[in-house]
Amino acid sequence: MVQGLNQEKWPRPWYRILYAPWRMKYIAGSERTSGCVFCEAPKHNDKEALIVYRGELSYVILNKYPYNSGHVMVVPYRHVPTLEDLRLPELAEMGLLVKASMRALRKAYNPHGFNIGVNVGEAAGAGIAGHVHIHILPRWRGDTNFTVIFSATKVLPEALQDTYEKLKKLVPEAVSEVAREEGIEWGTSS
Repeated sequence: MVQGLNQEKWPRPWYRILYAPWRMKYIAGSERTSGCVFCEAPKHNDKEALIVYRGELSYVILNKYPYNSGHVMVVPYRHVPTLEDLRLPELAEMGLLVKASMRALRKAYNPHGFNIGVNVGEAAGAGIAGHVHIHILPRWRGDTNFTVIFSATKVLPEALQDTYEKLKKLVPEAVSEVAREEGIEWGTSS
């Protein structure tokens, strides 16, 4: 035994282990479907599909592999590859759902800002290029740090199901508020 060396703390690895077992399904490919995930999601119950709101022409869904907690997407039911192919009523409803989602995310997480974007085509970074969707990502000062840079690992402080429970309540409330403020009659199923 070496004097002065605490045997319980040696040898100590130079790294820590961050367990993310829910990622294994994605890595192994067991969650991949043969069809379009955005066309398939509305066929399932909301909790299973992570749908937090259903409108008449589009819906709001959590990203299963989020960049940050609260990362949602607004998706039209109709399978079209670009905003140019959307009909005006679809585009208008999606705009309302973006606005309502931002309001709900502010209430739930008090972010410092948002990234809102549409990746049209694979060359632009679309993971699901055939079905247009709008990403809404809440952002905080300092939410990207050395962990992402050095270990290609993103730490999310909240479980996806906890995010779902929060937003399943807040997004429909925000949709009603926005519609009322805009003077729109809104009959939705949520």
